[in-house]
Amino acid sequence: MSGATASRPEPEAEPRARAVRLPYGMVLVLLGAALVVAATAGIAAGSVGLAAGEVWAIVLHRIVPAAIEPAWPPVRETIVMDVRVPRVLLCGIVGAGLAVCGMALQALVRNPLADPMLLGVSSGASVGAVTVLVLNLSLFGAFSLPLAAFAGALAALTAVYVLARSGGRMTTVRLVLAGVATAEVLSAIASYLIVTSGEPRKAESAMRWMLGGFGGTTWDLVPIPAAAVLLGTVALLGVSRPLNLLLAGEEAAASMGLNVHRFRAALFVLVALVVGAIVAVSGSIGFVGLMLPHIARLLVGAEHRRALPAVALLGAAFLITADLAARTVIAPEEVPIGVLTALVGGPFFLWLMRRRAAR
Repeated sequence: MSGATASRPEPEAEPRARAVRLPYGMVLVLLGAALVVAATAGIAAGSVGLAAGEVWAIVLHRIVPAAIEPAWPPVRETIVMDVRVPRVLLCGIVGAGLAVCGMALQALVRNPLADPMLLGVSSGASVGAVTVLVLNLSLFGAFSLPLAAFAGALAALTAVYVLARSGGRMTTVRLVLAGVATAEVLSAIASYLIVTSGEPRKAESAMRWMLGGFGGTTWDLVPIPAAAVLLGTVALLGVSRPLNLLLAGEEAAASMGLNVHRFRAALFVLVALVVGAIVAVSGSIGFVGLMLPHIARLLVGAEHRRALPAVALLGAAFLITADLAARTVIAPEEVPIGVLTALVGGPFFLWLMRRRAAR
């Protein structure tokens, strides 16, 4: 009787936890509002401070010139539209892409510790991009950097997956060790390329790029990652049901008619393509794809059709906020954004590992 009595509160605790969760539509509205606030702050802040109302007046005037009569100096419109808006827009695109890719990877390998950086994907993309920067390769013109980053990301992801699967069943420890080892080797290769480049200016540029950042962003850098993230997110939404099946295990997914190995291989290529396009313009930014999927699942649940839009909005707002902090914390100097995300994501990763160990 005592055992039965002790077990009664447990079923009641779960409905209570579910009742606290906000309606899905409201969560998306709140995340969208947070994104708008972060973007407004990111555009307004800087050496020339702007009011939020003036920011939106300038943006609306550029979109619909007849809607608002300009009452600001032309230099302010140049600062907003040619300097700050493309930077904030690229931050949002990169943040959304990293968060979406992190959620997809965690489902593909059935591991909550999966992340583009921890699995060596970002390091592989960095090697490809640094090779193009240091050796000044331009075989494919403007597409040389994104293609090299994509090739490096795909090679790294394939190597980690093969290493983690070798010798039997893939485990959390084996996956993390394979990812960390691969990332370290690739980071060493990238560092070697920088040190031996023989051109200090290129080496300094490549080193700062490896730490992640959005300095010098122009409109020309936006279209390729925007297209990659948009198409990648739409593709992942289209395969949200197979992603849900993978969470139940390979055997369960196969019994439902899913060709697990073919599906996983195709999704690895898709993730590598998106991460490669992102790293080519932002450098290596870690832990975004690790932290935010967990927060999104707490808000809307694990079903991918609901979670992917939420994590994209969350990732965009988070990285815009992180970039704002990177620009202002020691202004006029700028902290590499990868340093800030590591300061936040490192403790989160350790907490997550300890939580899993306790389970």
